[in-house]
Amino acid sequence: MSRALLLSFFCFITLAAQAQEEILARNYMEQGAYQKAALIYEELVEKNPANTNMISSLVEAYQQLEAYGKVKTLLEKSLNLSNSLVHLEVDLGYNYQLQGNTEAATLHYNKALTAVAQEARFAYLVGRTFQKYSLLDEAAQAYNTAAEADPRYNFDPQLALIYGEQGDIEKMLSTYINLIERNEKYQSIAQRYFNEFITEDPENEANQIFRKLLLTRMQEEPNLLYNRLLSWLFIQQKEYNKAFLQEKAIAKRSDNELNGIIMLAEVAENNNEFELATSIYEYLISQTISADLNLFANQKLLELRIKSAEHKEYAEIASTFENLLEHYNYDSETLELQITFAHFLAFKNIDLQKASSLLKKNLQKPLSRFQQARIKMELADILVLEERFNAALLYYTQIQKNLQGTAIAQEARFKVAKTSYYKGDFEWAKTQLKVLKSSAEQLIANDAQDLYLLITDNTVHDSTQTALQEYARADLLLFQNKDQEALAVYTDILQKHEGKAIEDETLLAQAILFEKAKNFEAAAANYIKIIELHGEDILADDAHYRLGNLYAEELQQPEKAKEQFEEIIFKFADSIFYVDAQQKYRKLRGDAIN
Repeated sequence: MSRALLLSFFCFITLAAQAQEEILARNYMEQGAYQKAALIYEELVEKNPANTNMISSLVEAYQQLEAYGKVKTLLEKSLNLSNSLVHLEVDLGYNYQLQGNTEAATLHYNKALTAVAQEARFAYLVGRTFQKYSLLDEAAQAYNTAAEADPRYNFDPQLALIYGEQGDIEKMLSTYINLIERNEKYQSIAQRYFNEFITEDPENEANQIFRKLLLTRMQEEPNLLYNRLLSWLFIQQKEYNKAFLQEKAIAKRSDNELNGIIMLAEVAENNNEFELATSIYEYLISQTISADLNLFANQKLLELRIKSAEHKEYAEIASTFENLLEHYNYDSETLELQITFAHFLAFKNIDLQKASSLLKKNLQKPLSRFQQARIKMELADILVLEERFNAALLYYTQIQKNLQGTAIAQEARFKVAKTSYYKGDFEWAKTQLKVLKSSAEQLIANDAQDLYLLITDNTVHDSTQTALQEYARADLLLFQNKDQEALAVYTDILQKHEGKAIEDETLLAQAILFEKAKNFEAAAANYIKIIELHGEDILADDAHYRLGNLYAEELQQPEKAKEQFEEIIFKFADSIFYVDAQQKYRKLRGDAIN
């Protein structure tokens, strides 16, 4: 073995041994065995006298043992080693503070601050050390002193956090705005911190301060940043119309920058603000010169129309689809529009044959594997609609095999399970669902878990699986947009299988349909039945949460709503509705929510 290799080997062994000693010392600290920890740290500091992490750990151990004299000796010795270890003055000052000697503590704190004024680069460690001991005023002073001494340094991130910890919301928000002004890449980071203080309530103190700060700055010096931040604030407050005004102002002053408006349209749609979303997409069409964006906005407008359209409007919508496709051509560029059109034709029961034909024509064209998969998925969905389950399974399985490991393959596997469930092949459905329960796609994993539990719970005590077959039939009718027929099946299940395992699932599914039909009293009655008859079962928290929402939003009975949310808070701490129920309860109670 060469000398260099031998030396490297011994260095590696030494570092590994040192790491083990550090771990052992830290374990002793966590167990409260400070004397044992101190002995190890003393040896490590002796070997590495300039290692400030080791010094800090030994200081911590000594202070736990109240060995303040040893701390003083250690820190003074370390300070003599190098002029760049000025942050240890803070440690030394705090050591005096622990002994009640404020005068000596202040003397050493001032030494650290003086060093920062002379050398701004020391501010990071000095400020962080002050923060470690919750000396926030001194930490802020260190950063501000350094910034004044050398404007090249930017301590806004550190100062903003300190102001937040101190509860000085205005200073914190103002400092974050300054930070974004310096470099807009910090905007997303700053918004994460804003979210700790900004709420949905426009009257919330932080919301009002933020709005006032932005409006004041806009008056002093117009800057699109302030419009963007105001738009973000209005979105948090669910005041989407106000956000739209800001986004239009940004577009006018930025050579028609429309990204914010596109994002806002999606937010409005996701929050069921369909009228506003329609206005936004119409505005996009009027403003853009991009053919792609025009096509996208027109497609979104059609999708929004379909959501609320009555049967008498279907012919006009179909005609609009066809005119748009004639204009943009039936090619790969309009594939998503063609799939949307086919879905509309099939699922609104207009022309199943035309829908399938449109999709199959595209399969003859040169497309990517993902484009082919999208078409096959829609074709398979139409086959399920027609109850041609085996043909649908063939398409789903092809997608799954051709695009293994992708999100669309996971979706196809779930649809294999759901189709098997519709046709009564519960064992095969469970086999697929077992795999999907650990899917990286969280929504699919959750849906798989729910369906797996439904099948398992209703096959264990029912070897005939009659009730589950009827429930699966109702689920299929829902997929086929046959709500009234599904309601009739649910009613039949409740009469024939009263008290059985399927009862709570059926009551919940029926209640959701009652809500869709705006029969809120009937929905509430179902939720109350679930709570009374199945209050300890898996759907109890669903029932409490949905009933709370009904009382709060539709039946105008806030006190009853509070009772339901309170039940979740005190009895269902592991519920997925827990956090939301807590916020809604506090809002109904009139709390200031941060």
